[in-house]
Amino acid sequence: MQMRTLGPRSRTLGTVIAALAALRGWPLRRYLTAVVTALITVLVVAVPTAMIPTPIFGREIAVTLWAWPALLLTAVLSGLLFATYVRSADERAEATKEGRAGALGGFLTFLAVGCPVCNKLALLALGYTGAIQWFAPVQPWLAVLAVGLLSWALVKRLATSESCALPASTRGWRSRRTRVPDVPSA
Repeated sequence: MQMRTLGPRSRTLGTVIAALAALRGWPLRRYLTAVVTALITVLVVAVPTAMIPTPIFGREIAVTLWAWPALLLTAVLSGLLFATYVRSADERAEATKEGRAGALGGFLTFLAVGCPVCNKLALLALGYTGAIQWFAPVQPWLAVLAVGLLSWALVKRLATSESCALPASTRGWRSRRTRVPDVPSA
């Protein structure tokens, strides 16, 4: 019998199915963490970008039609991703590239939904007219990139959440040497 290897689509589908299975097995505590984190994400992004009007922050250009859906989708993904880091007492947390991708996705969302001329970096680099002509058209693409990064990070975290952790090597993952345990002599 000949073994068939899985193609990229089959592997991706398998990863998504594993991620959904892990999500279904979550305890209530993780779902509550996801909801609270999503609400905090909305506030942390919407208040300083003046999507929620406050006397402290102002906005010169109106909120775009796509900004709220992008922010809400980002908030849901951020909440779910944050909840993957909620561990039981016997597990230990680790820093992962998925966590860094999630943080970058949140930052890109902040840039994407903000007022283009209120962004001090864009204003300094491009000027008022440049921020409107060059940065504003890029903002929807930043939102798409942010959602893509958060989605990738969430699926990877969920798909590997049930896998066994390997012990950390003392010399790094590229080490060719292996430690042989001491065997008592007879």
